[in-house]
Amino acid sequence: MPEAAAARSGGPVPGGGRRGPLGPVALVVAGGLSVQFGAAVAVMLMPRAGAVGVVTLRLVLAAVVLLIACRTRLRGHSRADWGTVVVFGAAMAGMNVLFYQAVDRIPLGAAVTLEVLGPLALSVLASRRLVNVVWAGLALGGVVLLSGGGFDRLDPVGAGFAVAAGAMWAAYIVFSARTGRRFPQADGLALAMAVGALLTLPLGVAEAGGKLLDPVTVGLGLAVALMSSVLPYTLELLALRRLPAPTFAVLMSLEPAIAATAGFLVLHQALSATDALAVALVVAASMGAVRTQARGGAGRRGEARG
Repeated sequence: MPEAAAARSGGPVPGGGRRGPLGPVALVVAGGLSVQFGAAVAVMLMPRAGAVGVVTLRLVLAAVVLLIACRTRLRGHSRADWGTVVVFGAAMAGMNVLFYQAVDRIPLGAAVTLEVLGPLALSVLASRRLVNVVWAGLALGGVVLLSGGGFDRLDPVGAGFAVAAGAMWAAYIVFSARTGRRFPQADGLALAMAVGALLTLPLGVAEAGGKLLDPVTVGLGLAVALMSSVLPYTLELLALRRLPAPTFAVLMSLEPAIAATAGFLVLHQALSATDALAVALVVAASMGAVRTQARGGAGRRGEARG
């Protein structure tokens, strides 16, 4: 079946354009929900293993799960394939280490807001359509509102870590897309996760030492790995096979909105008028980006038919 062959190869599925980008959007949102609940478990784990220790457990356990589940082959890949995987794994490791260092110094909401600037910048720089700049600007306004205007009170080192994490996030988006095109299913993700685990392991051992082997710590670390790495990264990798990087980058600005909504539904934290406006701006920007992509795809298909 051509559809199955295209899916396994990481290419576009024939006829998939008729369904539009709603499938990939659902994957991105589901990944964001998983990340937010995984972050709650990670907060519980940080006093036990430290920020870098949590990252190490997350990546090592996620790599083990993915390598076993995917039965990943180490042979048969070109030098360019391996180069893409190594850069993807390094970006993944850097993004996680920098973000947890930021969260250790500044509030989570402010850290996420600053981190989202990376994907937003990618959206503006990589876009070939002026309207995407408008959607990115609208999303930026939303995440700034979600910060509560507290940037002047932030620890400068923590803020720097968050901005650097955003730069790594942008690199992650680019090389996740390239990895998805080069490797079948989630094989490339599993190999990149292993690269990230190897890079962070010495840092985690230096910070947490034997605490990383505590059964309770390992159990919580496995939960974080599944919720914050395995599931969301797999969903994002699948989404990037059907969405261009600029559109995906704008969609990632849903992360602060998802966090605010989860706080309202799960923690019964009431949304202020400013927070509600921020959520509306981010959602409007994401919907606009998706509609723009859908129109662009329809236009290209019309040109091909003509």
